[in-house]
Amino acid sequence: MTYRIAIMGATGNVGREALNILAERRFPIKKVIALASQRSKGTEVSFGEDKVLPVKSLEEFDFTDVDFVISAVDSKIAAQYLPKAAAAGAIIVDKSSHFRLEPDVPLLVPEVNSHRLQEKPKRGIIASPNCVVIPLTVALKPLHDLAGIKRIVLSTYQSVSGAGSAAMDELFNQTRAILVNESIPEDVFPKQIAFNLIPQIDRFHQDGFTAEEEKIALETRKIFEAPLKITATCVRVPVFIGHCLSVNVEFEKPLTVEEARAALQKSKGIFVLDRQEEGGYITPLEIAGEDVVCVSRLRQDTTVASGLSLWIAADNLRKGAALNAVQILEALIKKG
Repeated sequence: MTYRIAIMGATGNVGREALNILAERRFPIKKVIALASQRSKGTEVSFGEDKVLPVKSLEEFDFTDVDFVISAVDSKIAAQYLPKAAAAGAIIVDKSSHFRLEPDVPLLVPEVNSHRLQEKPKRGIIASPNCVVIPLTVALKPLHDLAGIKRIVLSTYQSVSGAGSAAMDELFNQTRAILVNESIPEDVFPKQIAFNLIPQIDRFHQDGFTAEEEKIALETRKIFEAPLKITATCVRVPVFIGHCLSVNVEFEKPLTVEEARAALQKSKGIFVLDRQEEGGYITPLEIAGEDVVCVSRLRQDTTVASGLSLWIAADNLRKGAALNAVQILEALIKKG
């Protein structure tokens, strides 16, 4: 069978990447439709090596003849248009945060909890998690199965592409301005991002945590279906593509580094680069364009009875967003 698929937000970073991945993986497509806001109507986006798609207006589009939708729009637009697409009969994979914590909407990472796809989603919507939660849960699932996770403490190092095209432009323009001694433009971020780190992603809550940090805790608990103790600090770094995480995990049962490494090495979607030497680890530069979640710097955490420390890296536009959405559709097709 072949399928008719619409990409909402096709002109954005994630939407473009979704189109690339659909072509790369030879998804069984009968027709693909690129959707964006009215102001992008009539522009074009690439699909595969030699095809160009005209962009259609989301506001004017009728979803009646669409089988699948990949939604790469913000929460407000998702809330407005996804119920209409579902009512028309489409099955939607949504990258926004709007539906993720709804109890009747599956929150899916195929390598972790594909059992949630045993039946068609009640509301026709499947949520794809936060771009940090996806690599985090992929890397921790084999360890959770072995020893049971009790507590997670993590710090993230998130690239500017996670904040959109304007954020990438701001990093480029600020870097150039500094190098040529011009005034530094600031618009997207609350402080200069070039040659700097910003320990804030999304808005602050009254408890001092940001919305991004809260998302990580709540979504990870939902995916693992367990009341895990999780605390996160999220940092924006002057890197264009690639999110990294420094993670400390406390387990219910003893788990050695060797046991953890062996479990990770045989797990789907994970690449282990863990040599205890200079350069024996992954960086954002090397993970960009890759589909795997990479784990490095595995070591015992001696501050708790049973704990490990590790470094996780993934391309946030691919596995952290577009690839996960495509893999969900592939899993749906496989399960009939």
